[in-house]
Amino acid sequence: MDGLESNLSVAETEKPRAQYLRQYELVDKVKAYHPETDEDLLNAAYVFTVAKHGEQLRASGDPYFSHPVAVAGLLADLRLDQNTIVAGLLHDTVEDTGVTLQEIDSRFGSDIAELVNGVTKLTRLEYTSEETKQAENFRKFILATTNDVRVLLVKLADRLHNMRTLHFIKKEEKRRRIARETMEIYAPLAHIVGVYSVATELEDLAFAQMQPEEREFINKRLKEIMSSNADDIEIVKTELEALLVETGIEGRVKGRRKQPYSIWRKLERQSISFGEVADIFAFRLILNNVDDCYKALGALHLKWHCLPNRFRDFISVPKPNGYRSLHTTVQTSKKRKAELQIRTEEMHDTAENGVAAHWAYKNQSYGFDREGAKAVGLDATRALNAFGDLLENTDDPQLFMQNAKLEMYRNHVFVLTPKGRVVMLPDGAMPLDFAYAVHTAIGDTCTGVIINGQKRSLRTKLKNGDVVEVVRSKDAVIKPGWESLTVTGRARSAIGRLIRADETAEFERLGHHMLSHAIRRIGVDPIELDLDETAAKAGFETRQALAVAIGRGRFSTKDVLKVAFPGYSEHEDVQTNRVPIEQAAPLFVRGAGLTQGVTIHFAQCCSPLPGERIVGVLRPDQGVEVHTVFCNRLAEFEDEIDNWIDLKWTGAASEEAIGVVRIKVSAANNKGVLATLCSAVAHAEGNIIGVKTGERAPDFIDLYFDIEVADVKHHINILAAFRSLAVVDTAERVLESDFDDG
Repeated sequence: MDGLESNLSVAETEKPRAQYLRQYELVDKVKAYHPETDEDLLNAAYVFTVAKHGEQLRASGDPYFSHPVAVAGLLADLRLDQNTIVAGLLHDTVEDTGVTLQEIDSRFGSDIAELVNGVTKLTRLEYTSEETKQAENFRKFILATTNDVRVLLVKLADRLHNMRTLHFIKKEEKRRRIARETMEIYAPLAHIVGVYSVATELEDLAFAQMQPEEREFINKRLKEIMSSNADDIEIVKTELEALLVETGIEGRVKGRRKQPYSIWRKLERQSISFGEVADIFAFRLILNNVDDCYKALGALHLKWHCLPNRFRDFISVPKPNGYRSLHTTVQTSKKRKAELQIRTEEMHDTAENGVAAHWAYKNQSYGFDREGAKAVGLDATRALNAFGDLLENTDDPQLFMQNAKLEMYRNHVFVLTPKGRVVMLPDGAMPLDFAYAVHTAIGDTCTGVIINGQKRSLRTKLKNGDVVEVVRSKDAVIKPGWESLTVTGRARSAIGRLIRADETAEFERLGHHMLSHAIRRIGVDPIELDLDETAAKAGFETRQALAVAIGRGRFSTKDVLKVAFPGYSEHEDVQTNRVPIEQAAPLFVRGAGLTQGVTIHFAQCCSPLPGERIVGVLRPDQGVEVHTVFCNRLAEFEDEIDNWIDLKWTGAASEEAIGVVRIKVSAANNKGVLATLCSAVAHAEGNIIGVKTGERAPDFIDLYFDIEVADVKHHINILAAFRSLAVVDTAERVLESDFDDG
């Protein structure tokens, strides 16, 4: 079963309502790009899946076999090999019909059986609302997809067809859960392997389920813009075509309107209103060769003004998924703003289909051209194996999932090693991210950094073109709190591994000390006690594990004495000197550097919210002051790095905490504007606890809202809800120190 549908009998549903791909149509579709395909194999698989799924129906009322047939059709649209197409046809038979892998192996071959087995395993890992189980399943999902990229492509096609028919599922909660999984897991993975056409459709379908009113609003605004500027796309397209003719460049121009979800992301991530979105229109210049791409770029910039900081060269430095193109945004005639992508036909194919663009004939057979893909910068295994270090360094499934998502959702900057090697990092990356990107050992031993010939702080954000040299020591020097100096999952997981190793060693030393002390108190020399035997009797594999448990306060020395000396009385006066380090932290934050009784308070300068990355600063006679990692005030304590404590929100924070955020909204001074704004907050499930008027003019008004939010994501959703309103000019979070209550 694909995990999203329930089997129904014919009597329980209405008559099938959709047209599905017929057997001969599927064969013809595959033969169009692979004339030597094994027709008998495709026909046999088609007949087999129809027979095995029998009278099963989908929630839509369509015969269930229409789903695997549709999946096979999507894979054929990507021009994949026949074994992958057959796996698409058979992908639900093991899960749903009682067919065994042995039967598939004997009928269709071991390669197809392995693909079906891989997809079946992924299906059984469908995510649940239980956070721990979801995180553990995600780890297994990533492991499964790294073995054979075809497994992931079949699963992406499976999820795409399910999303296209998601509206037939009656329960809204289930639809929203599936849409959220799609947005958080499947769409980013599709981007990672470069299948842009699938990724963008998954995002838009998920957006329609998760935020239908916002999507409807954006579509409405887009229609208004298109109706008032109906000819803009054709006018700009004609101008671009004329420019190509003038410069003697052969090629074609494609114009399009941006998708609603793409626009929503800009509203959500940038401090702009809908009217400030610069690139609602996008154009692609698809040319014959790379030289023409740069020639066209020069002609465009001579003809029209380009917008500052909007030029990116992904031809010289491709993205990890093989994407290559020149990006620029220009102001065309009549001040129209348009995003331009300039690429060759081969680049365009890779941009749309990613890894799927590299199935071709080689050595008289049709399959994945791994070497050809690598030649243009696409290594699917490497792209997926970016998660390998996370799996190796992170034992906690929830932490792995958090770090993996950091790897998925990032724009990039490009920096250089002293020898000229280009290193691509996420936007906002700092020197430790760079060090770990070069090599784990370099990150572990990094003590400082020289950027463009000058010694700089490890908190410095790297920019495009920076030349970065790492200052190293002989041994690992990572300290608690250094996780706050990184943004990449790879660096954070590696630092976490070192910190955990150091903490474990410290707890082991503490545990041995406490145990020796307790043994001496009852008149026994510790050397006389067989610790290996005692540890085994207490249920631990090694004496080291026992000592760590004692040091952490998870196993008492009194319990050890009971195991080692059966006649020991627990009423004897034995002092264990246990230090409950982890248990001493308050309910909502934890950190290895916290001690019992320490005062913890949240800094008003940055007002941390649950979900934001936080760090504690130990202040004399004041306790620990909690800041967000990007708080400007942290620069004041840069010389006191030893007093920094790496903090994290506990599970209780995500479930029980609530914070207050202050948002400044500049809006049109229209009648009813306050009601409109309050309605937007209510729709985003925020609770307004205070409103104050700021500057006011005939045409605009500033309003300050104090709003209760669950976490930082909730706060971002409320900001996006404000920014999507036609009456809103800007919406910004402000801090306590920015607001004058007088």
